[in-house]
Amino acid sequence: MAKLNLKTVNKKTKDQLITFVLVIAVYIVVQIMVAAGAISSLMQGLLVPMCTYSIVAIGLNLCVGYLGELSIGHAGFMCVGAFSSAFCTKMLEGVIGSQIVLFIIALLVGTAMAAFFGFLIGIPVLRLRGDYLAIVTLAFGEIIKSIFNNFYLGIDSKGLHVSLLSDKTNLAEGGKLIIKGPMGIGGIPKLSTFISGFILIMITLVVVFNLINSRSGRTIMAIRDNRIAAESVGVNITKYKMTAFVISAAMAGAAGPLFAMNYSTIVANKFDFNTSILILVFVVLGGQGNMLGSIIAAAVLTILPEALREYADYRMLGYAIVLILMMLSV
Repeated sequence: MAKLNLKTVNKKTKDQLITFVLVIAVYIVVQIMVAAGAISSLMQGLLVPMCTYSIVAIGLNLCVGYLGELSIGHAGFMCVGAFSSAFCTKMLEGVIGSQIVLFIIALLVGTAMAAFFGFLIGIPVLRLRGDYLAIVTLAFGEIIKSIFNNFYLGIDSKGLHVSLLSDKTNLAEGGKLIIKGPMGIGGIPKLSTFISGFILIMITLVVVFNLINSRSGRTIMAIRDNRIAAESVGVNITKYKMTAFVISAAMAGAAGPLFAMNYSTIVANKFDFNTSILILVFVVLGGQGNMLGSIIAAAVLTILPEALREYADYRMLGYAIVLILMMLSV
């Protein structure tokens, strides 16, 4: 029995090392191609979104693949991370001179806010299972999108002013409206780069692999495999489910700042139901519990629609065929 366990651990470690090596190798190859001018400006513009969706897919795979719970609200956590970090950036832009420090602070704020919302939504949601949990997380994502879509926040000499549904902030002269409801946040400094995206992917992988290799990770997988058996030996089901769910939400939140600071403007409608389903597709096509598969699926399905754009008449047909082939190969 000991030898079997050792082989299992070795295989798992080997797979994780392969994931790290392949991600690093792809990063080096892409950087060489960019320096040589072998990648078009359009494809270069997709590098940061590719990293963003890879991070969210890894986070959701932790929830779906290892915890065994279906969440369709990760676009909501991404929205929280994006808007909170963009607001933080706008407030500190003239105070902090270093762009790297500003990006790190915004990243931490976005991650912390998403983790906080993950904890709040996890309190009632994690008592549910299966389709019920999926429906509630879907509702959460739509609620978050609707709130930011009708949220106005400005600042003037008297402080912050908040309004819902319509702009009733009544800012004093010289005041500035930062969050503009359906128009979102504009004038965001472009701090995201492919390098920062690569670093975040590596950090995300380290966090996930350390978790699943730990005692807590093994407990989470035991809950996924047989909840009743785990509970019968004294496992605190709610505690471990909450741990995995909050970490998963935090990773989606960390992708938010990377996404927001790649564009000059972000709007809440970008983080809708379709985005949550797209992230879930990355996980399903890549394989539940397969982090490398999630990264590959996110990269392929981010690049593919743009690569087929010139073939407008056959674009969706080709996209559907690739999806079917990927599912058959899983």
